[in-house]
Amino acid sequence: MGEKSNPKEAIVSTAARLFFSQGYHATGLNQIIKESCAPKGSLYHYFPNGKEELAHVCIGKANEHIVHKFRDTFAAYDNTGDAIRHFIHETADEAEAAGFTGFLPFSFWAAVETSCISDKLRKDCQEVFTAWQDIIAERLRLDGFEEKKAHETALLILSMMEGALIISLTHQSKEPLLNAADYLSVLTKNADLLN
Repeated sequence: MGEKSNPKEAIVSTAARLFFSQGYHATGLNQIIKESCAPKGSLYHYFPNGKEELAHVCIGKANEHIVHKFRDTFAAYDNTGDAIRHFIHETADEAEAAGFTGFLPFSFWAAVETSCISDKLRKDCQEVFTAWQDIIAERLRLDGFEEKKAHETALLILSMMEGALIISLTHQSKEPLLNAADYLSVLTKNADLLN
């Protein structure tokens, strides 16, 4: 069933859902048009450069969503460790609710699906990871991490989160994510462990 909104929003929403659930290569423009219930010519009207331009917009939307989620989570907790633990637990619950088949980890989508086919999309994905790293590092600095160590730790957090998500989806179990959440919670509460 199509998305309820104006044609452009319906196309973007449908494309994002399909790209992140079945992959860039497996998603055809005809499927996007059909599932969005948008008029046939509207996709190229709004996205004259086709699939790559549409993927660019979807990556931006995904980034906005995750940045907002990070900011809300960090605002709700006193320290980075508790916030990251909660963030990962929510992700694990979402993965389980989707039957471990409803989405691809952003890192997998970025690395496998887009980086090898489009330098523009690779750069888009690089900017997303940098934005996430910056948000986490900013919060770690508030917890007392010095700047260089905050950026290194933020990259470690992202790497563990995305890696644990891939393993969780592969095993169809949220245990890898929950283990990562526990270790990262301890790690981020003990800056001296990283010095």
